[in-house]
Amino acid sequence: MRKLFIIFTLCLLVMFTLAPAAFADGETAATPAKIDSGDTTFVLISAALVMFMTPGLALFYGGMVRTKNALSTIMQSFFVIGLISVQWVLFGYSLAFGPDVNHFIGSLDWISLNDVGQLPNADYAPTIPHQAFMIFQAMFAVITVGLITGAFAERMKFSAFVVFALLWTTLVYDPVAHWVWGVGGWMRELGVLDFAGGTVVHIISGVSGLVIALMIGKRKGYGSEVIMPHHLPMTVIGASLLWFGWFGFNAGSALSANGLAASAFIVTHVAAAAATISWVLTEWLHHGKPTILGAASGCVAGLVAITPAAGFVSVIPAVIIGLCAGIICFLAVAVLKPKLGYDDSLDAFGVHGIGGTWGAIATGLFASKAVNPAGADGLFYGNASQLTTQLLGVGTSWIVAAVMTFIIIKAIGVFMKVRATTDQEIQGLDITEHGERGYAYQDFMTGSPIGFASSVNVAPQEIVVKKTTLA
Repeated sequence: MRKLFIIFTLCLLVMFTLAPAAFADGETAATPAKIDSGDTTFVLISAALVMFMTPGLALFYGGMVRTKNALSTIMQSFFVIGLISVQWVLFGYSLAFGPDVNHFIGSLDWISLNDVGQLPNADYAPTIPHQAFMIFQAMFAVITVGLITGAFAERMKFSAFVVFALLWTTLVYDPVAHWVWGVGGWMRELGVLDFAGGTVVHIISGVSGLVIALMIGKRKGYGSEVIMPHHLPMTVIGASLLWFGWFGFNAGSALSANGLAASAFIVTHVAAAAATISWVLTEWLHHGKPTILGAASGCVAGLVAITPAAGFVSVIPAVIIGLCAGIICFLAVAVLKPKLGYDDSLDAFGVHGIGGTWGAIATGLFASKAVNPAGADGLFYGNASQLTTQLLGVGTSWIVAAVMTFIIIKAIGVFMKVRATTDQEIQGLDITEHGERGYAYQDFMTGSPIGFASSVNVAPQEIVVKKTTLA
């Protein structure tokens, strides 16, 4: 009851604090603006596709963990859809895209979507409603937090995760998004190219995930026990949904139903296809067998790598970026991780951190103004300085993500436990954190359920779980 009272009180404080902005006029334009219905439809559908990626991510990650942690892993991705969406409309969007303050952060002028109405915003999307741009960007913030969870899967307490997700989005994602995409942001002013989220989404999520994995330590039994995915078909379905949704992620970032969107769509697909091939072939040579998990991981690696370059490169460079991504990310997962000994549970760093880094650098190599006049030429088109600019953006993203994540986890650790206890890990987070199970097993002799709990009727501490059902 005390916790419920505290939560209720905080909600009231937020409501009364934001109430004036909530009832303010949502539109400030003095003259009517022309809205293109085709562009608006395209962006709204793209926003829906990007939203669909986060449940896809939940399945992708959920199938790779052990049975006893399937629901807790899915819960993390699904819950952030609600948590970060609310954060975004209350103040996150204003921090990321609001009027610039010293090239560092957006002001709070757009808090609670004040002045974010149905008319276009000339700075970001002149042919669609400002609210359409806002909700499209909201889905990017949502999935970025979800990506991090793959690094610390099966061992982080849900309460600590919720606090981390809220703080990290506010203190890391929102500022970096403003730097790269916000009007006046210093990386944007410098000329860093990031069409749909190489630095903003993938590098900062992958690096942050690695930092958390190092800070909270390895899973119990990691390196001494066989830890296998419990449901690879689920993982493949998740990867397929990610591939499907990524067309909204990248092509939608053109913010208009035009030739650039078509180009981004095509290069996204061929890069993913190329990375699927190169990961599987590299794995085949390295391990002796091609696997479906490798194919799924390869396609995601290609999608990650092409994301910052999607609006700046043509088809053949996209194939090269994808082929290299499959090989580089496989080596990061199969060679670098075992050699260094860190437990990046579902390879969030190996795929997103490394893949995003390669993609951002590759943008500095292959970008061409023939594809996008608003971009820049890269090294292979006569502009070596663009590669230097991209490297600066990559380095900054790495440092900010690592330092801020370390500070946030340390601060959270002062007030609550971040990692589950050994007993909780043994039983599984599905039961110990959420009081439910993803699968109901039956005793073949009696027909009664084994290791199954109803989230409504049975408390976790009342469950007696046979260890043989927990793997």
